[in-house]
Amino acid sequence: MATTALSVGTVMVLHALARGHRYGFDLMEQTGLTSGTVYPALERLESAGLACSRWEDAAVAHEEKRPPRRYFEITEEGKRQLIESLGRYKALAPLTIDGVAHPRAVKPA
Repeated sequence: MATTALSVGTVMVLHALARGHRYGFDLMEQTGLTSGTVYPALERLESAGLACSRWEDAAVAHEEKRPPRRYFEITEEGKRQLIESLGRYKALAPLTIDGVAHPRAVKPA
């Protein structure tokens, strides 16, 4: 399958999925991203076949007095593209000055 160009935020969401974080609010906590970034990224990942989802049993959510959660998982293709994307973005952080990458320190992947 062809590689999809993934934004940094989308890679962060995919990486969190690979580490086992599975529903929207959990992904927001783990990545520090807002719902306006996480949920559209999840939709794009699922549409591209890089993640899949399922709704939890409504009875479980009702018992815990909360809305049902939609659980996401990374697919095998998602794992492949995550590895490729991480390699691409790795080149963006070799050297920093006061926490900000110096433009000359960024080398193309």
